[in-house]
Amino acid sequence: MNARSVHSATDAAAFVEARNISHIKLGIVDLDGVLRGKYVSKAKFFSALENGLGFCDVVLGWDVEDRCYDNVGLTGWHTGFPDAQVRIIPESCRSIPFEPGTAFFLCEFADPTSAICPRGVLGRVLAQASKQGLKAFAAFEYEFFMFEETPHSVREKGYRNLRPWTPGSFGYSVLRSSTESDFYHLLMTTCEQMDIPLEGLHTETGPGVLEACITVDEGIAVADKAALFKTFSKALAQRNGLMATFMAKWSEEEAGQGGHIHISLKNESGVPVFFDATKSHSMSDTMRHFIGGQQALMPELMAMVGSTVNSYSRLVPGLWAPTSANWAVDNRTTALRAIHGSAKSQRVEYRVAAADANPYLALAAALASGLWGIENRVEPDAPIVGNAYDSSLQASRRLPSTLWEAAQWLKGSSIAREMFGDAFVDHYAASREWEERQFRKHVTDWELARYLEII
Repeated sequence: MNARSVHSATDAAAFVEARNISHIKLGIVDLDGVLRGKYVSKAKFFSALENGLGFCDVVLGWDVEDRCYDNVGLTGWHTGFPDAQVRIIPESCRSIPFEPGTAFFLCEFADPTSAICPRGVLGRVLAQASKQGLKAFAAFEYEFFMFEETPHSVREKGYRNLRPWTPGSFGYSVLRSSTESDFYHLLMTTCEQMDIPLEGLHTETGPGVLEACITVDEGIAVADKAALFKTFSKALAQRNGLMATFMAKWSEEEAGQGGHIHISLKNESGVPVFFDATKSHSMSDTMRHFIGGQQALMPELMAMVGSTVNSYSRLVPGLWAPTSANWAVDNRTTALRAIHGSAKSQRVEYRVAAADANPYLALAAALASGLWGIENRVEPDAPIVGNAYDSSLQASRRLPSTLWEAAQWLKGSSIAREMFGDAFVDHYAASREWEERQFRKHVTDWELARYLEII
């Protein structure tokens, strides 16, 4: 039995026993999409398969620097950060190529903490799709910058004057991928071995930037693969003297980094529902309404897609990122790109998402809004023709310009509360307010250069 043949607790136990694995690595994704975890003994793992295990709920109550939120309700100093019940997901079993003798499993929080667990949030959206007789298929594509740096060197440099892995802008470069082919092949092979197969890998435009397209999959497995890709590609880079970053925009000179999501739907019989050869661009009514829902709710759900202060630095005209909730057919200047193809390939690309987004929450937002559009037969605006940056839309299509504004829109959205639950909306919005407040405490280099002498 190999790791990807594990589908049940019985299989998981048999796999660990057959491989004589003494310690198992467990991981769980926090609100920011960061994979947290620990090793457990074989005896502890067998017990947890049957009974679950306790995991400190601070994982959902602190930020990326392990600073505890002061304004959330479900976990915090006021609760004492107790253990919450967590279940192991047997079918997530993977072998890690550079950790022989170790098995890896994802976990998720069980009730009642599942109300704010990112994987649980997406699971409930997928359950709603099932109620509508639909199955969701998706694929993530990530842009990420690579540096000839280490976690120590970037700190010693104060995150300035970093050395990119390769110089200059050279998109789709065969020269770069041939010169650095050792790492390209290492990344592709590692992803294949961990069942995170890449459909494509190439240089993007910018110094040291790559784009990886993860192969399409169904349901929650899509977000699992995205979360694992972000963690293990960074680990692989660091093991080879490099660093990868998925932050939305690391330099004011360079374009931001997208985390675009391609989505399609099938009915219970496995028939694609976005394709209708009798319609313009083969776009079915279902696909049109799906886009209508995504467009209508994008401003309200932006905090789930742009989850950091930095996310909003990416959304500027002319740098390959959308600036309003618009759509078009095969147009990369819009937030939603309808891709015309065969019944198999017809899909929507949710381009507003950045590489820094939590994949579970970004997919939940993109999918839930589309399902809402189908259910309510929401008509989108007329598609953009030409350069979307030159087009003006009604005020309701404007995207929030800061994380604080996005958190207020989410908090005030009755539709978001209906789709994701009050517990999640209140907890998550409060965590984004915290994130914005941490930023406001700091004096930036720009402020010093502009005001210190002259004001």
